[in-house]
Amino acid sequence: MSVNISVRNAVKRYGAVTIIPDLSIEIKDKEFFTLLGPSGCGKTTLLRMIAGFNTIEGGEFYFNETCINEMEVSKRNIGMVFQNYAIFPHYTVQQNVEFGLKNRRLSRDEIKNATREFLELMQIQEYHDRMPERLSGGQQQRVALARALVIKPDVLLMDEPLSNLDAKLRLEMRQAIRNLQKEVGITTVYVTHDQEEAMAISDRIAVMKDGVIQHVGTPQEIYHRPANIFVATFIGRTNLLNAHYSAANKSIQLDDFSFPMENIAASEEGPVVLSIRPEDFTMSKEDSGGIKSTITDSIFLGLNTHFMVALPGGQEIEIIHESVLDLDFKSGDRVYLTIKVDKINVFSEDGNRNLSRDV
Repeated sequence: MSVNISVRNAVKRYGAVTIIPDLSIEIKDKEFFTLLGPSGCGKTTLLRMIAGFNTIEGGEFYFNETCINEMEVSKRNIGMVFQNYAIFPHYTVQQNVEFGLKNRRLSRDEIKNATREFLELMQIQEYHDRMPERLSGGQQQRVALARALVIKPDVLLMDEPLSNLDAKLRLEMRQAIRNLQKEVGITTVYVTHDQEEAMAISDRIAVMKDGVIQHVGTPQEIYHRPANIFVATFIGRTNLLNAHYSAANKSIQLDDFSFPMENIAASEEGPVVLSIRPEDFTMSKEDSGGIKSTITDSIFLGLNTHFMVALPGGQEIEIIHESVLDLDFKSGDRVYLTIKVDKINVFSEDGNRNLSRDV
């Protein structure tokens, strides 16, 4: 079976240095939950606290209603997949997968049947008698996954499992992991610094910075309505623009251009920061009442072309435009920009609050 994981007021210190000051989170049964953030933000530390590899200086950790703070690692019934695979080099593929089952002293038939099931599930049955040195990185990762899951753990913990693979293999393996997690139906906590990877595989994501969770939500919620500027800039690409909010007529003033902005919860008036994704601008050579701007550079990337554009006040932004054969925008061109206003995020001047009503 799988479990709910509750973390309440967790604290982690190394000597006088506090890595996690006070963290609480709820991870649902059978959920694929990702801890996402830059290096050193505390995501792997939290994962290792759940696993029992790190001590807990404060707070409580629960699997369902059972407090696991003092529970031995071997009693937590977790499966763990590491960045470096950590499969045994002197064992064959089959022996690696059998390892946890033998430690649990199952019968020979139970070990044989379970091992065969997971070798087939991970599509590595044909390599059952190979040594790890004769496997590709993706095949080794599949062995590590089969070994972690064959014991039927309550929780699967994965620490940067794809970071050692090349780009093509990462795409293949993240889809394999997602499909497998859904098929097996197990609560999974996944650690990565790769925002695209997190968006592709997660039910929900917790974005972390300096041991503090900045935002928890679905990939769509975090991308479209980030809680603060850190989340907006960490997830995807965005343009940050200084502007002014007028509460009297509910409008935004950006340089000499103003537009209505109804979706703001704040009543105060003053400086704000706009976050506008590069794909949320429309660019035209025809003056249709948009922001008069100038293209300063462009980069062709196949499906899309990225343009750098200078606004009248001197702020420079990035715009992503679909590449077509007759696309005739070039550096130095005068263009007019319109904005998908419903996609804009408006932040407080310090960047700590999203002022949108639907956050």
